[in-house]
Amino acid sequence: MTYKTILYTDHSHWAEIQLNRPEVYNAITPLMLEELLDAFGKAERKEPIKCVVLTGHGKVFCSGQDLKSVGTDIDAIPFRNIITEYYNPLIMRIRTLKKPVIGKIEGLAVGAGASLALACDILLMSKEAYIAQLFAQIGLVMDAGANYFLTKKVGRAMAFELATTGRKVYGEEALALGLVNKVVEEGEMDQALQFYLDIYKGTSSHSIGLIKNMLNRAGEMKLEEVLEMEANCQEKAGRHPDFKEGLSAFLEKRRPNFK
Repeated sequence: MTYKTILYTDHSHWAEIQLNRPEVYNAITPLMLEELLDAFGKAERKEPIKCVVLTGHGKVFCSGQDLKSVGTDIDAIPFRNIITEYYNPLIMRIRTLKKPVIGKIEGLAVGAGASLALACDILLMSKEAYIAQLFAQIGLVMDAGANYFLTKKVGRAMAFELATTGRKVYGEEALALGLVNKVVEEGEMDQALQFYLDIYKGTSSHSIGLIKNMLNRAGEMKLEEVLEMEANCQEKAGRHPDFKEGLSAFLEKRRPNFK
């Protein structure tokens, strides 16, 4: 697929996916969602790629859905189809991708753009950037997984406040609330990103994939179900060649060379 609304770049052991409509603050269109779905699939299939970085081209992450792209006839907007056919498959691909997805928020992440960011496994944010859920301000409701992610991260009461007031949550508050993993000063984003890239370069992709799947499921399971899942996944991990290499490297006091 030739991309028109995103940029995809392989950087040896990691892939970078950039939303690329800076003239409209990287607003989302159905075409962009299709291209993002394809790009994440491409990154997943490439074995040398250990993690994926999602960011926005220019000075912002994403301003949300491009309302102009859904047509001028308000009564004819296919809300359900847009969500189920475009947004939901992308969110599920990000969450089930067997590789870490690192999001970088600079400028703003608003509406569906915030939902897209919150779906990432690791989220870095500039101190001056902000997240906002503006759905209620135009008579809509949060979608693209935002109800799930916000409630999991900040609890029901704060999720309700953010969803109904639409107020801006800047970097330091976002960190305090648990919305993001790290907040950085302007100009320090690349350094913060490199910290994670260096870590994931030397990790077992097989192990990371199992961990991501377990964490996705554990929150909805009973303790005995989690214990059984852990036993099954540990069996899979222990029988994989990565464990033999990891153990050998530990005993030989060297860095592992995972395949």
